[in-house]
Amino acid sequence: MEMMSTRRPHFGLHLWISISIILFVQSHSFYLPGVAPEDFQKASFLISDGLGIPDAYSDSLYLALYLGDLLKVKVNKLTSTKTQLPYSYYSLPYCPPEKIVDSAENLGEVLRGDRIENSPYVFKMREPQMCNVLCRVTLDAKTAKAFREKIDDEYRVNMILDNLPLVVPIKRMDQESAIIYQHGFHVGLKGHYTGTKEEKYFIHNHLAFTVKFHKDPQTESARIVGFEVKPFSIKHEYEGKWSDNTRLTTCDPHAKRSVTNSESPQEVEDKKEIIFTYDVDFQESDVKWAYRWDTYLLMADDQIHWFSIVNSLMIVLFLSGMVAMIMLRTLYRDISKYNQLETQEEAQEETGWKLVHGDVFRPPTNSDLLCVYVGTGVQFFGMILVTMMFAVFGFLSPSNRGGLMTAMLLLWVFMGLFAGYSSARLYKMFKGAEWKKIALRTAFMFPGSVFAVFFILNALIWGEKSSGAVPFGTMFALVVLWFGISVPLVFVGAYVGFRKPAPEDPVKTNKIPRQIPEQAWYMNPAFSILIGGILPFGAVFIELFFILTSIWLQQFYYIFGFLFIVFVILIITCAEITIVLCYFQLCSEDYLWWWRSYLTSGSSALYLFLYAAFYFFTKLEITKPVSGVLYFGYMLIASYAFFALTGTIGFYACFWFTRLIYSSVKID
Repeated sequence: MEMMSTRRPHFGLHLWISISIILFVQSHSFYLPGVAPEDFQKASFLISDGLGIPDAYSDSLYLALYLGDLLKVKVNKLTSTKTQLPYSYYSLPYCPPEKIVDSAENLGEVLRGDRIENSPYVFKMREPQMCNVLCRVTLDAKTAKAFREKIDDEYRVNMILDNLPLVVPIKRMDQESAIIYQHGFHVGLKGHYTGTKEEKYFIHNHLAFTVKFHKDPQTESARIVGFEVKPFSIKHEYEGKWSDNTRLTTCDPHAKRSVTNSESPQEVEDKKEIIFTYDVDFQESDVKWAYRWDTYLLMADDQIHWFSIVNSLMIVLFLSGMVAMIMLRTLYRDISKYNQLETQEEAQEETGWKLVHGDVFRPPTNSDLLCVYVGTGVQFFGMILVTMMFAVFGFLSPSNRGGLMTAMLLLWVFMGLFAGYSSARLYKMFKGAEWKKIALRTAFMFPGSVFAVFFILNALIWGEKSSGAVPFGTMFALVVLWFGISVPLVFVGAYVGFRKPAPEDPVKTNKIPRQIPEQAWYMNPAFSILIGGILPFGAVFIELFFILTSIWLQQFYYIFGFLFIVFVILIITCAEITIVLCYFQLCSEDYLWWWRSYLTSGSSALYLFLYAAFYFFTKLEITKPVSGVLYFGYMLIASYAFFALTGTIGFYACFWFTRLIYSSVKID
């Protein structure tokens, strides 16, 4: 007892040190963005030989320094939280550059619907500009309708400067001097003129950009640390006929007249003329380049996030500790009691879990399918574990757009090795002989069903002419990853796993199966399975809210330190609730634990899907039927994956538990 009392504080101390390190790394994570910082020089004159006038030889260098470094703005997709259907920027008649060039995109960006292209917005570093005319567009009925539809669906325009997304600063009404940042600016707005009730559509055609920079005091070079905009709708006016040299009367840099409000907004109607303009202002900032993403990552109410998650984790940890303590004490008493039975009469009168020792390791019905699901769950477990480890230490920075999804896809493919190994090992333990068949089903069943749903959803997106539709080339790349890497690795893993000797059962299995007595109502399989999924879901549902918000409301999620801890708690709760219910089941002389152990913790996926439905009807404003189908289709895939993950965790916990207890008692 003294040894136990001295070890417990050390274990608790080590646990809290580990948690503290993860949270510290999360909150002070070093920046590994996938891009190197870029220094920009301000426009300046070259002073040569003390004269200030360059010679003919250095004339080109002089001009380059005078112009300064150019800041080229890129445009990304148009997004809406109401439709969840992204569109390319130039799907609307915005001002195009001389030649539209697509930026190289990784696999994750394409799957997210990102379409990054160049734009005519070009700034000079630390040179403010006022009322720059971008272009003049005359709408026709078709283009006016396109703008009105995007305004109706509250679409936002997304832009990028030096790998930083554009944000709109908005003051919070409930807090003084508090500012939140909205990703991108709205295409336009709806309203009506004073004294009329007719609703009109107005476009944001004037953008007041603010570029924040951090200056190096020694070299005078600067790095961009912020990219903000204030959009305005202004009906520009000018005198005479339009030409390249026409000066606007509503916005004139020579007259120091700038756009400060939208009192005379620009309507969106057929045959209306729209003049697109912009201002650029530069502000020096104390924020260093390594911390420039903090503004984007701390957009939500982080205090509520922290306190809610910590509170939830403490409750789950307390419950898990109580369950573990009860189980250990009860099991210790049972094992001591059984091992003290000496007479044959006493052995015949025994009841409980020892009584079914001759049937507890009998292979279940549909054992092949169980092997496939266990292998799939192992594949998911490995993928999520490695992804979270990379994310916690900052390797999957949000500045590397699509990096997280790309990493998850590649890890899923390579974890096929462990999927094949796990399914083949279990298959051999069930006395299976055709390992190639089980490897084939492991390689194709889950990915095939998910790919079928994904293909249907992608067809719906393609029908809406959205940029979120995965192109044929990317679809082909996914198939190559699946057939070219994942499937061979599954077969390699299955070959290695099947060649290894199967683990021996701690007790012999009877030839004739024992009859299972009638069970109490609370031990009904359906009831116990549904009850078992509540605790694992309770461990993640608060974090699930923030994950769903980041996905469907287009916000950044970067609390990977907390997510890793939640994942550990999920593993513990899945294992413990499955062990407890498995123990009660065996004590009731019901030895059909194989599938029930998988379904007990796996049923948490049902609660996840129900919570997703609740989130859809309470938090989202999706109105289009296609968008609703997309939401539930993707959440169905996520729930299916969660089922495989949690079910496998519960299965292995119960598998270890049954082998442990039956190897700890004397079987005559």
